[in-house]
Amino acid sequence: MNDVSASDWFCSPPGRAVLEFEARLLAEALTDVVGFEMLQVGRWGEGAELAASARAQHHWLIAPDAQGPGTIRAQYDALPIATGSIEGVLLPHTLEHASNPHEILREVERVLMGEGQVAICGFSPLGPWGLRNRISRGRFLPHAVRLLGEGRIRDWLRLLGFEIVLSRRFLFVAPWRRRRSADPASWFERRGPELMAPLAGAYLLKARKRVRALTPIRPVWQRARVVSVGAAEPTTRNVA
Repeated sequence: MNDVSASDWFCSPPGRAVLEFEARLLAEALTDVVGFEMLQVGRWGEGAELAASARAQHHWLIAPDAQGPGTIRAQYDALPIATGSIEGVLLPHTLEHASNPHEILREVERVLMGEGQVAICGFSPLGPWGLRNRISRGRFLPHAVRLLGEGRIRDWLRLLGFEIVLSRRFLFVAPWRRRRSADPASWFERRGPELMAPLAGAYLLKARKRVRALTPIRPVWQRARVVSVGAAEPTTRNVA
């Protein structure tokens, strides 16, 4: 992500509105993530504040240029985390700012323990915010390699063995409206998912890593008795 342009954008009315909106959504969505470790992979706002609602003992921010307490400097597609050791991961618009988003999801699947959860925020490429970004030639939203639709993210998650547990579409207000309009309590946001779902500007997906059940193989205690079937020998009863 281009951190300079992102910082400038978060100082603008649309940027502040989106960040506050998503913080409120994630405050509800992450409350059932319980454990020791919660990762926020990618910068979006300040530090790992968006992941703070998860009931984990430690919250970490991972970014290539991360610095300071509570941060880990690493590439998104090569996380220095032990396999199956994390309860929750947050990807706040991280996939759309990466050249290899599918590899990032593979890394997330690797580090999550069984029943661990991942939350993903993204802008819809066909929503009003995505279309305005396209018209402005990428100068409206923070620099993104490619905006990814909700359907594509769902397909990738299913291929990696995840189960979708929450889907929320939001930002139905037009991006040129005043900041106060982008409010979760506004009429547009309350009725938008029901009346105009395809016009959502962004989405939130949460998925759980499914645990594959192993079928036990019963030991063979004794070899099965072999019964040979041959032609019946003639007897006097068979003789006419």
